Amino acid sequence: MKLRKLLYGLCAGLLVQASAAQTLEKMQWFNEPEQWEINGNALTMDVTPQTDYWRISHYGFTVDDAPFLYTLRGGEFEVKVKISGDYVTRFDQSGLMLRLDHENYIKAGIEFVDGKYNLSTVVTHHTSDWSIIPLDKPVPYVWIKAVRRLDAVEIFYSFDDKTYTMMRNAWLEDNHPVMVGVMGACPDGKGFKAKFEHFTIKHLPDMRRVQWLEKNKAE
Repeated sequence: MKLRKLLYGLCAGLLVQASAAQTLEKMQWFNEPEQWEINGNALTMDVTPQTDYWRISHYGFTVDDAPFLYTLRGGEFEVKVKISGDYVTRFDQSGLMLRLDHENYIKAGIEFVDGKYNLSTVVTHHTSDWSIIPLDKPVPYVWIKAVRRLDAVEIFYSFDDKTYTMMRNAWLEDNHPVMVGVMGACPDGKGFKAKFEHFTIKHLPDMRRVQWLEKNKAE
């Protein structure tokens, strides 16, 4: 009996892990780069030179041509990934992206600016904005996590996948399928190598439905 319970527990744990994992091979490219490789649950890519995601504000131009590997998700979820890169040139960047369309998206990760590493978030709703958290020194990698709940996306960073700190809370239309995945951009340079590891998505129960069920419990 104890052995049966142990086996059942192991199987249940594997099912939970499987439900959280997203197979990179089954994801789709938007602006596929020339060189990329998937090995296990890790993606490495040569970020295409002279590419970015940005709309209008401050610079007066729109670009929508950087590599983005994504899957389509509805509802509420938590997504996270470990990112690293050989950043060289101003604005070299890599991270997560959630995208409804070319006018509505959020990207968050590391951005290399004026020789320094910055935790960076760009939120775009017709026009783009940009917020950063400067880091005191270069880091070998960082974990970025985004939690989509109703019409909000909370974005967090971590250096150990244990302690997460919020870096942004942004609006994103709810009840709308969203493309979610990893991106790299190199607006000014000749490209660089970026790596994404342990990409996972975990489904979260719809908050409104959970609240409705709580109010309407069966007697």
